[in-house]
Amino acid sequence: MITLDGIRKRYGALEVLQDVSLTLPTGAVTALVGPNGSGKTTLIKIVLGLTRADHGTLHVDGQPADAEGAYRRAIGYMPQAAHFPVNLRVGDVLDLVAQLRPGEATDGDLSRAFDMNALKDKYVGTLSGGTKQKVNAVIAFMFRPSVLILDEPTAGLDPLSSNVLKEKIRQMRSEGRSVLVTSHIMTELESLADDVAFLCDGRLRFSGSIADLLGRTGERSLEDAVAALMRTDAAA
Repeated sequence: MITLDGIRKRYGALEVLQDVSLTLPTGAVTALVGPNGSGKTTLIKIVLGLTRADHGTLHVDGQPADAEGAYRRAIGYMPQAAHFPVNLRVGDVLDLVAQLRPGEATDGDLSRAFDMNALKDKYVGTLSGGTKQKVNAVIAFMFRPSVLILDEPTAGLDPLSSNVLKEKIRQMRSEGRSVLVTSHIMTELESLADDVAFLCDGRLRFSGSIADLLGRTGERSLEDAVAALMRTDAAA
């Protein structure tokens, strides 16, 4: 579980996040949506410990996010585009990551599904964007984290690989993990997510179930419901 309470962040005169309070429950997938520049990336960076909030608190699995950063061991992160050393082989990259936590059990489901063994001797610099994304996914899920943060996770994946990854996300949810996912593909989020958090201009404008959002807006799809929220904020 992730709990953010009263999170504020300012860069100079620009207030990027304004009193954001949000809980990402266990056993649920939460979609983080909003227009470009709404504060989504900054919020994710705060959860990951890549930047510090100016005000407010963050707890991950009940553990406060302090400067030591021990809480980050509970988080698996899949960035939109991962950057690996191009002169390393795929096997070297995976071994290097595994060695960061010696003796810790690893999850080989995605490694087998994406046939990483067949790729282990290929240099990262020779891989296609979709294949790099498979490596990215394998690393994010490697240590069976209790919290997963996935930024455009299916970007570049072929339909079969995308389906494999979505099923893995659903499995993690059924095991009681907390999953935060961002995507510009609303149909994808609608098929995966239980809840939605809508940010606009640094403020959390809606947080609740997708069913509640559809009921509030009177729309029939997540895409239309999010568009309706954006129109409402633009007119305000």
